[in-house]
Amino acid sequence: MDWLSPQEWQAVLLSLKVSFWATVISLPFGVGVAYALARGVFPGKLLLNGLVHLPLIMPPVVTGYLLLLTFGTQGPIGAVLQDFGIVLAFRWTGAVLAAAIMAFPLMVRAIRLSIEAVDPKLTEAAATFGASPFQVFRTVTLPLILPGIIAGAVLAFAKAMGEFGATITFVSNIPGQTQTLPSAIHAFLQVPGGESSAMRLVLISVALAMAAILVSEWVSARIAKRVAGK
Repeated sequence: MDWLSPQEWQAVLLSLKVSFWATVISLPFGVGVAYALARGVFPGKLLLNGLVHLPLIMPPVVTGYLLLLTFGTQGPIGAVLQDFGIVLAFRWTGAVLAAAIMAFPLMVRAIRLSIEAVDPKLTEAAATFGASPFQVFRTVTLPLILPGIIAGAVLAFAKAMGEFGATITFVSNIPGQTQTLPSAIHAFLQVPGGESSAMRLVLISVALAMAAILVSEWVSARIAKRVAGK
């Protein structure tokens, strides 16, 4: 891509890297939390639901500031991690954490809706044949909710690609290290003559988001047909 400058290319690669790891790391937790909210009956369920959706409602800057207080080198968790050589604040790994937290509500909601759409009688019937809860989930529930999982993962990936407020607050905007696509666009718009670079990154952002949606729809449709036996 000769039409991209090195700084622009770094921002694109870093955004893809951050979004990929944010999605991969949060996906198992997303499935577990979505299943608990859809099928579980336990004290504190309403509180858990509120905590999951809190990043979606709060200003992203607030989320980033709370991450800085908690996972910064002086924070209660960040100080412990630093003793093991793990630093998240002002690192690309911190951008992964911020993006994962901001995208988590969208992921959980998509997966939860797919789980709630599964007829409980199907899982009850499998359980009557002696299948363990894990076997029921693996053989009955999981194949039926795969489209929802893919949709949730793609939504999370797209949200992570566009995350700005929490990321820039927690890891700043360091070119080549923490500068993702939104941060780079913001930076280019602050300097004279940076509009062309910002526009190129905007077009790339739109293209990546659209590609993610189309791939999600295609894969979900394929899986839905396979599950239906067509």
